Amino acid sequence: MQIINLPAIRLQRPAWNKGRIVGQKRPLLPKHVWAIRVRLEIAENLRGLALFNTAIDSKLRGCDLVRLKVADVYAAGQIKERTSILQSKTQKPVRFELTEGTRKSLREWLDDPRMTGQEHLWPGRFHEPLHISTRQYARLVRDWVRSIGLEASAYGTHSMRRTKVAQIYRKTGNLRAVQLLLGHTKMDSTVRYLGVELEDALAIAEAVEI
Repeated sequence: MQIINLPAIRLQRPAWNKGRIVGQKRPLLPKHVWAIRVRLEIAENLRGLALFNTAIDSKLRGCDLVRLKVADVYAAGQIKERTSILQSKTQKPVRFELTEGTRKSLREWLDDPRMTGQEHLWPGRFHEPLHISTRQYARLVRDWVRSIGLEASAYGTHSMRRTKVAQIYRKTGNLRAVQLLLGHTKMDSTVRYLGVELEDALAIAEAVEI
């Protein structure tokens, strides 16, 4: 009797992204930024407000933001207006600005007794690592967006990185400026990061008369 070998039947596992929103995380809109700031101010959450403002201004990846040290933003008794750090991913320096509101929130956070003698700008808790982890930062971002009624799965730490440059690009169309601010080595990376489409390029071209 001939034996027919049938293919093995495997149970189909559900897709890892079933029911999840994947792809690029949305940048926050200006109204979202102000709404989150107001809630953090009302709650007198000094660390949260300073971290949120610094994340927006710096446009840093989460891994670089959590590693910031006090000396990166503070010198000669005042908060720096501009500073630079070495990016962990590219090992290249990137400069960023600290606006007046961000400097004020950082000043108040550094004056807090919890920051006495601290080296890192966002120190971890007692018996924990020297600074908060990217996972902790991601949880904070989720809390921020949920606090103003946004769908948390549509936003993430990269939303913070993209928020300011998305507005800069929308208002100026200057991809080179965005590339420098993000610390990208290739323009292609910036184009993909912003999700620039042909319609965007055409709209910019139509606004320029020669």
